[in-house]
Amino acid sequence: MEDLPSGYRPNVGVCLINSDDQVFVASRLNVPGAWQMPQGGIEDDEDPKTAAMRALREETGIISAEIIAEVTKWITYDFPPAVKTKVSRVWGGEWFGLAQKWFLMRLMTKDESEINLANVEADAEFSDWKWVKPEEVVEQAVEYKRPAYEQVMTTFRRYIAPSAKTAKCVSSKW
Repeated sequence: MEDLPSGYRPNVGVCLINSDDQVFVASRLNVPGAWQMPQGGIEDDEDPKTAAMRALREETGIISAEIIAEVTKWITYDFPPAVKTKVSRVWGGEWFGLAQKWFLMRLMTKDESEINLANVEADAEFSDWKWVKPEEVVEQAVEYKRPAYEQVMTTFRRYIAPSAKTAKCVSSKW
């Protein structure tokens, strides 16, 4: 992959917006209260766009989305020591953090029944999801992801209306 920073695992991120220009975030099962946008690894035979659509489908069940824009450069963040130890064991190898290609996507339906965090394609990663105002995305993320999220939201700001409506929280009890 072109210009991939050395020592960072290739990854994609999805900033999904609805028709009200709210951003989809979900709370991780293993870090309750830490809200993040969908993201996932890039398989050896995938390009970043294909990986982004797959990650969105696997993590949320969403298939009705279209790509509006993408970042031009890899956005990186470093793992804190405890996370680095865990992912090095799980993924094999030593990674400083993630290098991500981010995609802005729009949900193409108002029917939210497509959203399924317990999707059978992959192990569930999230417990709850909600739509938030774009300016709330960074403040609700875990600390070490905030600088990357700021870059993402700054890049996509021109595509998102500034007057997104009030957030709606949905709990997916198991």
